[in-house]
Amino acid sequence: MKTQESAVSNPTVLANPDNRKKQISAILSKYGIVFVFIAMCILMSILSPAFLNVNNIINVVRQISFIGIVAMGMTMVIITTGIDLSPGSVIALVSVVAASYAHPGEYPLFVPLLIGMAIGAAAGFVNGAISAKGKIPPFIATLGMMTAARGLALLYSDGRPIGNLSESFMFIGKGTVAGIPFPILIFIVMGIISHIMLSQMRFGKYTYAIGGNEQAARICGIPVDRYKIMIFTYAGLLAGIAGLMLTARISAGQPSLGLMYELDAIAAAVIGGTSLNGGVGTIPGTMIGALIIGVLNNGLDLMNVSSYWQQILKGAIIVAAVLLDSRKNKKA
Repeated sequence: MKTQESAVSNPTVLANPDNRKKQISAILSKYGIVFVFIAMCILMSILSPAFLNVNNIINVVRQISFIGIVAMGMTMVIITTGIDLSPGSVIALVSVVAASYAHPGEYPLFVPLLIGMAIGAAAGFVNGAISAKGKIPPFIATLGMMTAARGLALLYSDGRPIGNLSESFMFIGKGTVAGIPFPILIFIVMGIISHIMLSQMRFGKYTYAIGGNEQAARICGIPVDRYKIMIFTYAGLLAGIAGLMLTARISAGQPSLGLMYELDAIAAAVIGGTSLNGGVGTIPGTMIGALIIGVLNNGLDLMNVSSYWQQILKGAIIVAAVLLDSRKNKKA
């Protein structure tokens, strides 16, 4: 305490340019993504006055809630230096199977919900088991799941949409509570749960330890394989929840649902500060990363910018985020 008080009371310390640079660098490192998000919102509101319309803002958050939930699981996987290419296909499989149990008057609401979440968790468990126990790189393990789950979705539905869903099921994607769209509430709740898991629980501490140095984690007695399986299982569960929400939103089970969702989830995580080198990442950062993608897409839509240019800009932002992460790692 005395050292801190003397530093604060000493004008020489505060006036030191090196200290000021370090303080500014620390602030930017911790809150830089928030400043970027605020700056982007200001810019979009200047370029398109319609952007700040309340209904438009709600629409932006609702649209990114699906990607944001998937990105939370992706964040945990990337922190362990892994990658998951299967969420989009898992979403499609969950969509068609859950929709077939969500017809009016056939089954209680909890049946399609439990089935959807179980399929997502099971797919994640298989990903984790193949990667951890089979010693196969996550890229390859999840690439196999991506192909297989999409094929199963097409086989189960015979390549056709499955409609005629109950009102109670569709509420998950279309309903509102106190004027707030239900998908946004799910997004917030899952964000809080995921944040607590990653920042306050042993699960999170072990996740960071595995990503920081897997060999050291094994030496310290951490059951690395078990926790990798748990992490992939949770990521699959989140993909299952997103699949249920999307199915309810479009009022049909679609075998083509979720295309490219894994890439958007990776983008949200990386833009939000999750390091592809592992050991670094937060759920709030990922949620803001998803919001940045949503604001960018919405703002460009309002300005009638071609979707092709939107893809180019999104790609440039991802590359820039990775380059910044690489520079930070080199300095460290």
